[in-house]
Parts: sequence; structure tokens; C-alpha cells
Amino acid sequence: MQASKNKNTEKPEPFYRLSVPKQKTSSEIINEARNVLRTLRTQRPFTPTENQRKLFGSGSSLAPQNRPPSVFSVHASSFDLAESRPVSGIRLSPLDYKPVLVTCAKDEDRSISLPKPAVDAAEARKISSARAHLFRRTSQGNVFPAKMVPPDQTFFNEEKLDSEEPATMSNLCRSNDICLTEQRAYTPFNDESGQLICKEHSGKLEREDVLKGTPGNFLFQLKGESDQMRRPGVGSLWPRSAGWKRRLTGLEDETRINESEEEKIFWHMKVLPILQELKSVEDNVKNLCLACTKLYQALNEGDMFRKKFKRRNVLLKTLYKLVDIDSDPLCLKLAKIFLSMKVDGKNLLNACKLAFKICKNEKNDYIIQNDKLLDCLLEVLTTEDLQKNNEALLYCMGAIKFMSGNAVLRNEMVSKGAVEMLLQLMKQINNIKESDAYFSNLGHLLVQLTATLRNLADLAQARCQLICSGAVSELCVALEQRVNDKDVCTYIVRIFSKLSSYDDFCAALADCSRCYVLFLALLSKHQKQQDLVIRIIFILGNLTAENNKAREHFFKEKGSLNTLISLFQTYHELDLNAEKWCHIRGREEEKQTKHPSEAEDVLIKLIRVLANLSIHPSVGATLAAAHHVVELLVTVLEYKSIDVCEELVINAATTINNLSFYKVKGSAVQDKKLHIAEMLLKLLMSNSMDGVVEAVRVFGNLSQYHEICDFIVQKKIYKFVIALLDAKNQDVCFSACGVLLNLTVDKDKRALLMEEGGIGKLVDCLRDFGPADWQLACLICKTLWNYSENITSAALCFGEDTDTLLALLTSLLDEELVLDYSLDRDLRDYHKLYWEREFKPVAEKLLDRIQSHHSFVPSVTITTC
Repeated sequence: MQASKNKNTEKPEPFYRLSVPKQKTSSEIINEARNVLRTLRTQRPFTPTENQRKLFGSGSSLAPQNRPPSVFSVHASSFDLAESRPVSGIRLSPLDYKPVLVTCAKDEDRSISLPKPAVDAAEARKISSARAHLFRRTSQGNVFPAKMVPPDQTFFNEEKLDSEEPATMSNLCRSNDICLTEQRAYTPFNDESGQLICKEHSGKLEREDVLKGTPGNFLFQLKGESDQMRRPGVGSLWPRSAGWKRRLTGLEDETRINESEEEKIFWHMKVLPILQELKSVEDNVKNLCLACTKLYQALNEGDMFRKKFKRRNVLLKTLYKLVDIDSDPLCLKLAKIFLSMKVDGKNLLNACKLAFKICKNEKNDYIIQNDKLLDCLLEVLTTEDLQKNNEALLYCMGAIKFMSGNAVLRNEMVSKGAVEMLLQLMKQINNIKESDAYFSNLGHLLVQLTATLRNLADLAQARCQLICSGAVSELCVALEQRVNDKDVCTYIVRIFSKLSSYDDFCAALADCSRCYVLFLALLSKHQKQQDLVIRIIFILGNLTAENNKAREHFFKEKGSLNTLISLFQTYHELDLNAEKWCHIRGREEEKQTKHPSEAEDVLIKLIRVLANLSIHPSVGATLAAAHHVVELLVTVLEYKSIDVCEELVINAATTINNLSFYKVKGSAVQDKKLHIAEMLLKLLMSNSMDGVVEAVRVFGNLSQYHEICDFIVQKKIYKFVIALLDAKNQDVCFSACGVLLNLTVDKDKRALLMEEGGIGKLVDCLRDFGPADWQLACLICKTLWNYSENITSAALCFGEDTDTLLALLTSLLDEELVLDYSLDRDLRDYHKLYWEREFKPVAEKLLDRIQSHHSFVPSVTITTC
């Protein structure tokens, strides 16, 4: 590539010289695609949307048996009723007596007077069996069905449902089927009042009219007051009024601890009626949902969503039963209440699974939007213990991931600070050592977390938060720790792939020195994992697109070039095998789609990295001398048709063009220049204008060499190049002028410019594009300068275009005429810079030469566009 010569003995200068001013100016805002060294752009790898929401996508590397399930059932029986009880915080004193069992009739007089049977033996056995069953149920912490309570005893119904049966009752009824003596806690019936009466007689209990009253009343009263049993001799246990308060020594009902009168009244007035409503509308899902909504509002209003909420046992037991009703709207209401009540352990897990099942169905997104389930799930993430509840957090995070697939919920998440919450959770996970037993399981959680972050990264606000919160560092730590976990690596790389397309995040990632080592390690370890490899290569292409420091940093990492060459070979072979298979099956089976194959896509993005790296002077010189790299690039031009994969072929040509700029010792491009020229002919003859322009660009650099100039003349390529001047496209004309400029350096080839009307076409380009493109105008003037080196007569040299050329040059050198001061300052400064430094010096010399060899100087001024 040669430039113009001056009047004396001008020496050729590089054609595609970098038109960069010595000082940083506003001209840097202009696209520098003209330069010989050009970066490449490409599309971000496509990630298909899953047809169905799952905990792990179809591309997961884990076998189903090695990962938590996405499909499961949650029933009322799944919940742990005993766990529902709040912790009172008070240690109970043990009872200082042991129950005495009467094993035969002779022991009657020891401590208990057995009642005389008032009914037949069968009836007595029936009552005894019922009593034994009662205490077995009591020892398990269960309550009686509501239907056993008389409907007219509303207050007592409420008193009984929210009472807690002491665990010591399990020691009160150990019997055999032959002779069962009722323990000291049993009291006789009062004949008149129908209540159990405790009497003190020298430390002994007596029974009075034991079987008076109906069995229903007997069960009713035992059920409500069983938790009030205590040691004999202390005093009466039974309330005389609603305001009675229990007095127990060493054993208090934990549901009454620290309960204010206001809380008790609120429960009776607000909550209890809703629980009764839930029981009355069990067959109507709509009414159940409305009742649950009212219940949530009531509990929230009464500040009853506390860990030590004293009456939550009865409430939760009632709600757990509703889980068996097959209704997503109802289960949504229930899950929200469970999570708000901060259930723990097994119940937290099942509540999160319930939320997961609801969110899994995309059709439920609308009802989720109108509820506050997201708030509850986010609170779980920030409050629950990571190691203790890692499985519950997994399904909680899975539900949030599903929500993030919805645009409305995604915006809501970001506005509620979900990005910062997720990064804090990631930091906790990153602090877990690989030797820890929870390390592997937390990898499942990390998959859900990173998948959610990837979805949130679509939003500008989320991207800003990720940068400000130091997401790059945490993601790199996770990537380093989980290098063997392909699923985690894939999602983190997907985040980087998406975010590196934005300049601010790309700059932050480029500044993270460890990322280059990590990416190279992943490429080496997962070389045949196309979905992972293609995204890492895409990221590297983004990092090296504009950042010279990133180019140098990556290339200096140990094994960087070898890793790229190895990948090139691997996917080149895969693509070549696909090509051969296609030919074997026949042309009718050839790929008709416009989208590249997986192997082609990797090669496209890999070659882009090489092209971007070659911008750096020292890196580019090294690559130009790397014969293996150039051979692979030339091979792409040999076997791949531009009609099959245009982007791949053009990228290969562009990279060769970049490398051809470097005239270094042992340049592989120089060694193969004639073979490369042969391959470029295919591009010139193609129907792809982009391919034609790229081929002409390469010829612009290669035509520095005499062998290539001879090849251009021999193959009549110059005629094709001159014809391109009629393309009415600035870039096409610029590339064509480059080839013609280098041809006119050779005196023997200058006459070729006149053969195809080249002078007239150059003048037309100067008129059409000059004022808007001073680089192109300069290039045209340099070409005409070289062409007219041995001028004797302007008319003979330029023919009928002489006068037009003179008028154009005169007008284009008029600063006030050609520099549009109506443009914004930056653009005007850019135009002035190139007009003064590049166009004006050459144009003045050319104008002077023509005028000195022309007898008539036209007075007509041509108005330029």
C-alpha cells in the first residue's frame, strides 16, 4: 500500500495510515471503521427460552437423580404440627411425683377410691376406652375436632382451641387392658354442676358420682381443661369466670406467657371470627381466598406476625388443612401467611415449596403481581440461616427466579433492592469452604441465584446496581470456586455475556485482572461445551473491542494464544466434518438457514477476538508472525462459501487484513500473500457487497507488494475495482481508491486508470463525497497526484475532466465555503481537523500542478454539496 508522491521524488507512504490526531480531540467520537485495523462486531449468543419453568433447565449437566426435584407434592400432612408451637423461652420444672398404677383391686385403699359402677360393665369399658384415647391424643399435641364442642359454647370453644396440652400428660396414662387406674390428675364429677371438682382430703383424691352427666359433656370438659391438671393438694384448677387466671407451680401454659389483654381481645374480636368463617366455607374456594385475605390483614393489623405469637398453633393447624384444596390462588394466600408467620424447619421448606409450585405456573403471574408474595420470599432470603435452611432457600430462590421471568415482577424486584439482596446471599455462599458439607448443595442454590441475576440484568437500573455493588468481584469469586460446576459457570458467564455488551460494565470487568485467568481456565476445562465456550469468547471479544489495556492483559496471560488456537482447531474440525457430511447427503440437504451452526458461531466469535487483539501494535505483530493462526484463517477462506456463512468468511478476511498491516520479519501473511489473493477472488465474485468490500480492503493492503499488483493486473481485478467507484457508497469508494492509489505508484500501471474511465469516476466521487468525507477526498487527491507525476499537459493528463477538477479543488479549498458552521461544535472541529491536516496539503499541491500545466484557469465556482 502506497501513498502519493510529491513534485520532486516523493516516496510512497502507507495507504491505510491511522488518521488519529496527535492530541485527543473531539474527532474521537467519529467511527474509525475506515482504519486498516478494524475491530469486529457480532451478535450476542442466543439463549432459547425454556418451554416450561423448571428448577434446573433442560441443559443442566446434572442427572435428575443428582439434583433437587422440580416436581413434588405438598399436602397438609407434609407440615409438622409440633413445630408450629412457639418457643416460650421458659424452662419447665419437672413434676416431683410419679404416677401410681393400680394393678389389682387390693390396691384400692392406697391412694385412690375407685368409683362404684353406675352403669353396666360394657358402658364402663366404652367410657374407659374413650378416656384412654383422649389422653393418647393429648400426649401427641393434637386437638379435638370442632364438631365435638357444643355449638352454644362459643367462648369455651375458643378457650379450648388455643390451649396447649402439657407434654407431661403422656406420662399420666400408661395402662394395660385388664386393670387401669385413673391417675391423680383425674377429678370426680360434681353431681350438681357437671364440672370436675378437686377436693383435698389428706393428700388423696376421691371420686364423686363419676358417671353423672353425659359422655359428651365429659369429653368436652376434659378437652378444654386437660392442660390445667396439676399436682393434687395445691388448689382448685377450674375457672369460675372468663377472667380467671391460671395459677400453676412450675408449669405454666406457654401460650399465655406475656400475652397482653389487648392481644387477647384482638384475637377474640378479629381473628377468631375469620377462623370460624374458614370452617364454614370450606367448599367455596373464592370465599376461602377472601377469608385468607381478611386473615392476613387482621394479623398484620394486630402485629401478630411474630415468631413467638402465642396462639399461632391453632391458627396454623387450621390453615395447614386448607393446603389439600387444589387451588393455586388459595395456596398463594396460604404460602404468604405461612412465610409471614416465619414458620421454621420442615414447615418453612414446605411453605417455600408451595410458593415454588405457584410461581412455576406462568399463568399465575397475574395473581402473584397483585399479592405480596415477593416481599415474603425476599425476607426469607435475608433472614433465614443459609446452612440450616439451604433446601428451603433453594425453592424460595427458584420461585423468585420464575418471577424474574415476568417483566412486571422483574421491575418490582429491582425497585425493592433484590439485586443487593442477591449479591449479599452470594457473598455468604462464597464464604463457604469447599470442604464444608453444605458446599455442594449450595451450588444448586447458586444456580437459581445467578439465573435470577441474569434475568434482572436486562434492566438499566439493575445494571447500575450490579456495578455499584461490586458484582464483578463476587461473580468472579463464585466462578473460581465453582469451576467444576458447569451449571453455575454457565449462568455466571451468561450474566457477563449480557452485561459486557454495555460499555460501563465492560470497563468494570476489564479492570478485574482475575477474569482473564478464569476465562482461560474455563475454556481449557470445558472446551467442547459449546454453550459455555461461545459466551466466554463473546465476552473476550467485547473486552478487547475498545480497550487496548485489556488486549495486552489477556494476550500476556500464560497460554492465551495456545488456548485460542486449540479452540480454533477443535471447532474448525467440527465445522469441516459438518461440511463433508452435508456434501455426502447431497446438495438438497445443505443448510438453508441464515443462522450459523454452533461450530460456525464459535469460529465467528473466536476470529473476532483475534481481529480485536491485532489492533494492539505488539500483539498484532506477534499474531502476524504466528503461522498457525494465519493458516487457520486462510483455511476458512478455502473451504467455507460466503453463501453458507457470510459472517464467518468476512471475519476471516478482516482479520487477515488487520494482520497484513504489520510488516514484520517472518510475517505469515506476506509468505502466503499470493494464495490469499487467490482466495479473495471468490469474495470479489460473490453476491455479497460486504464480502466484495472486505476483499477490496485486503487488496488495498496487499497491493503494497509488486507481486500482488501484477496479480491484480493479470486477473483484470483493476477493472472491477474501478467499476466499484460507481457504487455511490463512501466505504466502497474508499476501499477502491486504496487499491488504485497503490497501483499508480508503479509508472507502468498508471495508464490503466484511463482505460475504464477511472479519472472521471474519481472526480465524480470527489464531487459527491468530498465535503462530507475529507479522508476520502484526500485519498482521491493522492491517487490523482501519483497518476499525474509525469504530467506535461493537464488536458492530456486529465482529459475532459480537467476543468471540472480545477473548479472542484478551488471550491473545496475555500474554508468558509466548505466548513459548515451550522453543525455542532464537535462535528465541525472534526471536519476542520481532517480538512486542514489531510485534505488541504495534498489538494493545494495537486491544484498547483494542474494550474501550472494548464493554460486556462476557469473562473466558475462549483457549489459543493
